[in-house]
Amino acid sequence: MKKATIQLETLTCPSCVQKIEKATKSLDGVEKDSVKVLFNSSKAKFDFDEERISIEDVEKAITALGYEVIKSQVKDK
Repeated sequence: MKKATIQLETLTCPSCVQKIEKATKSLDGVEKDSVKVLFNSSKAKFDFDEERISIEDVEKAITALGYEVIKSQVKDK
């Protein structure tokens, strides 16, 4: 398992947080209980299994919603 933090463009409303959390939790390979999107800092944090999904796949799911990914950071859990 890896731990990821994705810095997003500035989030403008709480529904943005809900949309991103829902989309991220639905991805196979993302640990659903670990997903947290922080409104104030515009960051998405989650754990994922790199053998089942890549950080790029998660980024694509977020950008498909219309949000810009600024940078991603992945660490060993």
